[in-house]
Amino acid sequence: MDLKVRLPDGSVVEHPVGITAGDVVRSISPGLARKAVAAKVNGKVVDLATRLDGPEVDFIALTLDSPEGLEVARHSCAHVMAEAICTLWPQTKLAYGPPVENGFYYDIELDHPLNPDDFARIEAKMDEIVKSDRPFVRVEMPRAEAMRKLAAEGNPYKLDNAERAEGEFLSFYVTGEPGRACFEDLCRGPHVPSTGRVGAFKVMQVAGAYWHGDASKQQLQRVYGTTFPDKKALKAYLDQLEEARKRDHRKLGQELGLFLLDPLVGSGLVLWKPKGAIVRRVLESFILEELLKRGYQPVYTPHIGKLDLYRTSGHFPYYKDSQYPPLFESDRARLLNALWELARAAGGARASDAELALFDQLGRQYPELAQAGYPAAAPVDERLRRIRGWLSQEDGYLLRPMNCPHHIRIYASDARSYRDLPIRIAEFGQVYRYEQSGELNGMTRVRGFCQDDAHIFCTENQLADEILGCVDMAKLVLSVIGLTNYRVRVGLRDGGDKYIGSAENWARAEAAVLGAVQQAGMEFSQQRGEAAFYGPKIDFIVKDCIGRDWQLGTVQVDYNLPERFDLTYIGEDNRPHRPVMVHRAPFGSLERFIGILIEHFAGAFPLWLAPVQARVCSISEKSAAWARAVHAECVAGGLRVELDDGSERIGAKIRTATLLKIPYVVVVGEQEAADRTINVRTRDGQQLGNCKVPDFLAACALEIQSRGAAAPGGPAGVRSAESASCAARDS
Repeated sequence: MDLKVRLPDGSVVEHPVGITAGDVVRSISPGLARKAVAAKVNGKVVDLATRLDGPEVDFIALTLDSPEGLEVARHSCAHVMAEAICTLWPQTKLAYGPPVENGFYYDIELDHPLNPDDFARIEAKMDEIVKSDRPFVRVEMPRAEAMRKLAAEGNPYKLDNAERAEGEFLSFYVTGEPGRACFEDLCRGPHVPSTGRVGAFKVMQVAGAYWHGDASKQQLQRVYGTTFPDKKALKAYLDQLEEARKRDHRKLGQELGLFLLDPLVGSGLVLWKPKGAIVRRVLESFILEELLKRGYQPVYTPHIGKLDLYRTSGHFPYYKDSQYPPLFESDRARLLNALWELARAAGGARASDAELALFDQLGRQYPELAQAGYPAAAPVDERLRRIRGWLSQEDGYLLRPMNCPHHIRIYASDARSYRDLPIRIAEFGQVYRYEQSGELNGMTRVRGFCQDDAHIFCTENQLADEILGCVDMAKLVLSVIGLTNYRVRVGLRDGGDKYIGSAENWARAEAAVLGAVQQAGMEFSQQRGEAAFYGPKIDFIVKDCIGRDWQLGTVQVDYNLPERFDLTYIGEDNRPHRPVMVHRAPFGSLERFIGILIEHFAGAFPLWLAPVQARVCSISEKSAAWARAVHAECVAGGLRVELDDGSERIGAKIRTATLLKIPYVVVVGEQEAADRTINVRTRDGQQLGNCKVPDFLAACALEIQSRGAAAPGGPAGVRSAESASCAARDS
């Protein structure tokens, strides 16, 4: 029987059933066969050695130039690195080695603490393995046989991985011919055809890690590496990393006095210093002005809410792994919080020895647990189920992980008519997520953050226009900031069980989202599994000035929460109808957004955003009085300006202002004092010459009004200021 293979161009070719993916690629083109590292068959990425079955398949050959092909190569390179480490340190126990964004890592148990001095040895051994160009061969075993094999090898991590794996068979990959392999690893795959196909690689760093993130378990070493299609692409990435280090918002934030992360306050909780607060306030004012123009109604809601609110919305316990512990009202609060932490740490049916001990301790310490159905002899999963069931019935409060339930209650507080809709509720709302400490990163991954959040309640007929309005708002924000290189991703649900609501609601919501982006004329990609738990979404993936991708603005369509909260409005037929919700946040998190902006602009904000827009510097005491007068006039003119009339030399003053990335340095000497003028230069050293203060203020006002976004690292509005100074000289 022949197999119909549908290629990306729509053509169909026939092959015998059982042909390998590699043979299909070779039949297409010898050149493609030399470049292909894997294939995508009916949406699933597979080895080229995979045999094809079924009456017909969709087929795509994957090369290192494709994201999916590169991910396969990174997974394979993780095996190459693991083999190199095991060769150099035979006592190594391998734990887990997946591909990740921009590279891969492998968790290992090894008494020798690896450090950067070891990286060259590891890379040299990896190079030998790559040059040997040994094949990756998949070997499958019945589960029982595979478990006996792993138990005999004595690696507890691989045994644990195997116990968690699904299916009646387990797969291993060997590099070389089975029985004569130099290296073998329990792995689902897929992999490139041979070790010589992993691309250009580099070992990047080593960090500490715990097995399954549990601090009570063995500490491991996590060795990071990366691979790219060739040395040129690898060098470009390493250059990007070096540039990113120079722009690191954590470093610049401290140098420029923008924000503070204080361990005494708490990890992931940002303290906005005065200059950072100015940047935030300017952005808030900009977005608020735009919101009011578009008919949004600002509100304020509390940072905390009752558990029942979040049970209704589905956030509790859906977000349990990233929530702060609930605050319980009863006198059993200490016990309940301990149980919450325990249930969250345990995760599923499995529990560590330390968790088992804590179970038993709680059972002895709190007799009331027995009354709640907590027998000490019950299996771990049963005790977890009972604990979570008990917690789910308790009254208490939660630091809000989302603003939407509060806005829903504002909508529900009044009777609504179709004439009132759409209702657009907006808030700069503070939310809290208990991110794992290893995931925290300056301002871009925090535990407390402010969202420029809004929720629209509309009729189904209004939905398309409301989505388009939100998309337009997101595009406006990115345009004003100067982040114009972006792509659009539509997040849809997959077959998982993390979603709420009916299939009918999801079908309508996904149709609305896809229809809106098509109507907006935007190119977009679809990503299954990226939907919010209550609805599909449109994400803007922005590329910054050094080529990194960031997910910023989002628009989400939700038929489900209005149903869960029984929201209604009275329609033209005088009957109750269900509104549709749109969730949108053009900035997303203000902390994350500003952290990204710091790096995008390398701290050199455009004039309208700069916390200090100009600094007036006197050359000597003889010109200090005029410098103070200029400063006062600039303040009165609405400019954010500082005065430096100290005794330092003017070169030092200019250098200080430049290091602080202040857009304009206004120099005042004896000649300027006599002429009642100022000398203006930019933070990148451009000399704009002398002009009158009103002309300088007018040029700045024009630049601020236009919200000109500077080229990263340079000022905006230079020509306007220079024109003003020339006009002043000509007069």
